[in-house]
Amino acid sequence: MPQFARVCRLWGNRPQWPVAALAAAVLAAVALAPAPARAAQCPAQPFALSGGFGQSTNLGQIKRELVNYGCFGDYQRDLAREIGVARAFIEARAGEVVKPAIVLDIDETSLSNWRQMLNNDFGYIPRGPCRLGAGIACGQGAWELSATADPIVPMVELVAAARARGVAVFFLTGRPDGVAERVATVRNLRRAGYAGWAELLMRNRSERGFSAAAYKSARGFAIIANIGDQDSDLAGGHAERTFKLSNPFYFVP
Repeated sequence: MPQFARVCRLWGNRPQWPVAALAAAVLAAVALAPAPARAAQCPAQPFALSGGFGQSTNLGQIKRELVNYGCFGDYQRDLAREIGVARAFIEARAGEVVKPAIVLDIDETSLSNWRQMLNNDFGYIPRGPCRLGAGIACGQGAWELSATADPIVPMVELVAAARARGVAVFFLTGRPDGVAERVATVRNLRRAGYAGWAELLMRNRSERGFSAAAYKSARGFAIIANIGDQDSDLAGGHAERTFKLSNPFYFVP
């Protein structure tokens, strides 16, 4: 997973599903996830972690756990395994329905913001400029407009495999739907290697989230899978199966 290695250099179950094939696909995905390369802003070795903080867990200790998880391979391997499960289901299900479609979240599902999160010490900075490596915070809006988030490679491969089987791909994101934001998000997705998606659905600036109306563009399609990193991405019951990807770095209600 070369992009994650580069990043660390910067600090509806179906009973007929063939279990053996699923297990093989998952094992293959995990085996293909290489160990991450060493990184300039990652520590030389994982932090030694200690427990027993009494009534409250120390914030600095939690951040060290997150650095260990993101910098030393467990996060990448977890994503490869989880996406491998989803891909195996999608490839098997695609030929069983008419007009199959999948719905994908973007941040920490299709694109990785790991470099920005690490730069910001896992803090959310909504506004301000973004100059990674300059010793200052990177504002969320400026980061998204930079269109430089890295691909989550197993998801790029999942989308290509789904498209090859005639599955329509819808991106559904909580990013605001301004003209500049849409242009930047499309540019970032294309740079990451995504192509041929059916539609990009973004949040209206007056909305906090999405309702069933967000799926109107997918009318006529059978949504066989919804994949995201937040429980809120998967709410609504519009897909045959949902797949939750690992993300201990932030929470979106």
